[in-house]
Amino acid sequence: MARQGLSLGPPALGPVDLDRLAGLQHFIGPDRLRQVLRDGGRRNRSHCRLTPEVLLWVVLARGILTDLPLREVFRHAATRRRGQKLPCRSGLCQARQRLGVAPVRRLFEQVVRPLARPGQPGGSYKGWHLVGIDGNVLDVPDSPANARVFGRPTGGRGDGAFPQVRKLALVELGTHAELAFVLKPCGRSETSRVAGLLRHLRPDQLLLCDRNFFSYALGRQLLRREAQVLFRVKRGLVLRPVRRLADGSYLAKIYPGPAARAQDRDGVIVRVLRYTLDDPQRVGHGEVHTLLTTLRDARAYPAEELILLYHERWEQELVIDEQQTHQAPRQPGKEAQVRSETPAGVVQELYALSLGH
Repeated sequence: MARQGLSLGPPALGPVDLDRLAGLQHFIGPDRLRQVLRDGGRRNRSHCRLTPEVLLWVVLARGILTDLPLREVFRHAATRRRGQKLPCRSGLCQARQRLGVAPVRRLFEQVVRPLARPGQPGGSYKGWHLVGIDGNVLDVPDSPANARVFGRPTGGRGDGAFPQVRKLALVELGTHAELAFVLKPCGRSETSRVAGLLRHLRPDQLLLCDRNFFSYALGRQLLRREAQVLFRVKRGLVLRPVRRLADGSYLAKIYPGPAARAQDRDGVIVRVLRYTLDDPQRVGHGEVHTLLTTLRDARAYPAEELILLYHERWEQELVIDEQQTHQAPRQPGKEAQVRSETPAGVVQELYALSLGH
């Protein structure tokens, strides 16, 4: 059987979807797909039309055509001989299982990269590239396998209706490029997953995070990565001034615990900025907010600039909205945004969604 090629499909798709598929194919390309599959030991079988190459492209196309069933994605993304029938749904599902997660993950790691240009608005601050870490929760289909691996949310009235997967992502704030992400069961906290993203940080990046993420251990790890940080921290954190700075901020030490603080042992010097919102129309009006940063030079990095800069962190919320509300909205009659009934399929689908984004 002649090897199947890849195409953008018949003109039944709208121009926007065709443009998106063309963009995806431009950035990835068939040569890269074949190389990824060769590196992973995936070989095309001459007697099977659902080759790894075809299935990998169909999986990627599904990250763009999120409103279509899998057979319809195949119809628009894979070339077929004239008169050849569409494969059945079960055949496509089995072929996805044979493909596995590894090729999609490997492709993601090869393709995804920072996109911000020097001086791009919102992309950098005085030479530091702005990135953020935040998480969200997605419903997945109510299958025994998904429930066993991802778990269900629990509350006072019992377990939730659907299993959920927690996703924590590292995002380039100026471009909304998702640089890396980790997935965990819904019962795991966000802070327990941050370590899986640290290896993706670069020394020229400034990391912005919300107050749920800060810890002494995380701060030490970030310092070893030589990345700079600008975190909001909870009001109960003890931050006693060591030295006052001219712009109203001050230097303080963070410690692993009360005993170390009492003995002044293993302290790490950071810079603290406190401010109060004075807009009655905003949530948090009148509340004292505390920021912590490793940018300790008050002349080079004035407090007011850093306070304003911190609010760039909300760009990450827009990334979540783009993916969940616009790229992959919940369809009428569908029980979940993620449609795969196996944990491996969920992971595969989320990599495709991120690449499509």
